[in-house]
This record gives sequence, C-alpha cells and structure tokens, in this order.
Amino acid sequence: MNNATILIADDEREIADLIALHLEKEGYRTVQAFDGVAAVRAIESKSVDLAILDIMMPGMDGFEVVRHIRERHRLPVLFVSAKTSDFDKIAGLVIGADDYMTKPFNPMELVARVQALLRRSRSLSQTRTDEPVTIVSGGLTIIPEQRHVSIYGETIELTPKEFDILCLLASHPKKVFGVEQIFLQVWGEAYYEVGNNTVMVHIRTLRKKLGEDKNKDKWIKTIWGVGYTFNG
Repeated sequence: MNNATILIADDEREIADLIALHLEKEGYRTVQAFDGVAAVRAIESKSVDLAILDIMMPGMDGFEVVRHIRERHRLPVLFVSAKTSDFDKIAGLVIGADDYMTKPFNPMELVARVQALLRRSRSLSQTRTDEPVTIVSGGLTIIPEQRHVSIYGETIELTPKEFDILCLLASHPKKVFGVEQIFLQVWGEAYYEVGNNTVMVHIRTLRKKLGEDKNKDKWIKTIWGVGYTFNG
C-alpha cells in the first residue's frame, strides 16, 4: 500500500510539511490542505486512500470534514490534534475517525499507524470467503458485503466502526467478546488507555440506533465483567 495517496489537512503548514516528508520517505503520495473546505475539495477531486486531519481548522473543522467523508466514502481517517483530553479522543472516534493521535507526536509512530490503517482498510475491502452473505435475526438484517443494516425493512445508518462491531458480534452469535478483543478486531490495533471507553460509547450509540431502548428486541447482550455477545 506504499503507493497510496494520503491527504494531510492541517492549518499549521510546518506540521503538514513534516508529516508529508516522513510519509513520502516511505513511498506514499501526499496531498495537502490547510483548511477544512480545501480538505473536502481534495477528497472529492483526488483519489485519496487515507485522510490525516487536524480538528481545529478554519472554514470547516475536522469533525465536519469527517461527517462529510462518512456520508460518501469509506477511507480511513486519522485525527492528529492538539486536543488531548479523553473526551476529545472519544468524540473523534465516535464521530467516525479510525484513530487519534495528539500533538506533539512521533513521526515514525504516525507512519506506523498509517500503515496499520491502510492494511486494515485493504483487508476489509477484500471479500471474506467465510463471511455470510446475509445475517438475519428476528427483524434485524445485516448484509456484510454491502455494509447494509435494516430493522423490519427500515435502513439503519451506522458509522463504519458501529457496523464493524455489530457485524463482528452477529457473525459469532452467543460468543462473548471482551472489550480488548473488540478493540483489536475493529480498530485493528492493540488495546490502549481509552479503548475501554471507546468501545463502550460505540456500543451505547449502536444500541440506540438499533432501537434497543424503545423495543423488546435486544440483540447486543452485556455479560457483566466479561464483555458483549450477540443475542441472535
């Protein structure tokens, strides 16, 4: 994947240049944008394989750019931000980013994370021979190949991470997955300090979208002290 094209969107040109320098050393092509509007324009006009976004950008902030990306594209997104609180990290991941780094950062770690995200993106894009064509549980229907979810015929819009969590659990009904397992399988990297809250927040929003707070269907079951399972 070293021939991938990576968008770097940061209003601090020195940081954008530093990231581009290290990525280009590894053989990646880079495109730079210095505000959110330019970032969206680049995504729509270039063949971008991954986006590295700052949060605090003029014109359109990083959160808005991610919303735009998730409405139209599946490319991985890495936030690199001066916002260091767990709340900001979780908010970035919940809104649709795949990973989050804080400034100042180690450029080689950033390159490693980019490589991991691209490997995972490539893996997910390949058809899995053991993946069921359709998963049906009561009124819930999941079509993994199309990344489509519906309940009693009504389409449910999920973020990529919410879909991956649901598909992971639903593909292995009754199997209990710990938080660390879910984080490793869905985020494609080792569990780290905010992983627990990240998984819990995603599952809470996923349950809400599935309507588990309004109806008797409970597809995701909590096994207290252990993890989560699909009650299909």
